[in-house]
Amino acid sequence: MSGHGFHVHGPHDHELEHAASGGGHGDGHGHADGGAASLSGGMSMTSKIAVCTAVIATVGAIFSYMGGSTQANAGLYKNNAAIKKTEASNQWNYFQSKSTKQALAEFARDTATDDVRMQGWQVKLARYEQEKTDIQAAAKKLEAEASQWDAQSEEQMHQHHRWAQATTVLQVSIALAAIALLTKKKWLERAMFGVAAGGLVVGALAAFHI
Repeated sequence: MSGHGFHVHGPHDHELEHAASGGGHGDGHGHADGGAASLSGGMSMTSKIAVCTAVIATVGAIFSYMGGSTQANAGLYKNNAAIKKTEASNQWNYFQSKSTKQALAEFARDTATDDVRMQGWQVKLARYEQEKTDIQAAAKKLEAEASQWDAQSEEQMHQHHRWAQATTVLQVSIALAAIALLTKKKWLERAMFGVAAGGLVVGALAAFHI
């Protein structure tokens, strides 16, 4: 009793004193710290995957835009090639028309009895020949331009396929990231990074027209 100058400690008093001195909380703090570290580690993986997924999605969006752009260019260039081919065909038809007129003029010249008429037909023949030469040059130029547009269209379509492949690979990487977040599997996280790297490589091939 406190009135007689002494105090009896109960079991709970000893526990409180022990806790205050730090003796009884060593193990408890150890478990708490371990749990916090485990939680921190899990959040670290989640945050890392989330950030990487955002970056991959952004790059994938750029690749998708480039794929659509190159596909549109391929269609435009193919249309330009078709226009040039039509113009070249018209020139060759014009060339054929001039050849027919030239043949008729040659017949008229050869059957003419008057020297003046013969000379007149000869002048027309020379004009037709010059016109044919100019038309032929124009037709060949248009054919060359059509071939160039065709080549550019094929190149753009090849790039489109590359961009599409890169976008698809990055989409697979994002799917792996989602599964990795759900399962907390490290090998899935590594697979995500590996597939993403593959997508970037394919994108680089598209960028360098390979």
